[in-house]
Amino acid sequence: MLILTRKLNDEINIDGEITIKIISISDNQVKLGIEAPRDVQIVRKEVLDRVKENTKDALNKIKDKPSEIKGLKIKKI
Repeated sequence: MLILTRKLNDEINIDGEITIKIISISDNQVKLGIEAPRDVQIVRKEVLDRVKENTKDALNKIKDKPSEIKGLKIKKI
């Protein structure tokens, strides 16, 4: 992990396409402004973790489904 010290209004550039600017600094928060191409996905880590957990839960429910389906009968019309 690269660790940088920045001041208010300082910027960091990543790969010539992504710019991160320190917008404000207060008590225990830093507000960042991010400029990036539209095809670059920017997601807060806690949201990404929640999506991964929900996807994992959904996959587990799908895996459990076949045993429930075995007990069902097909009704011929």
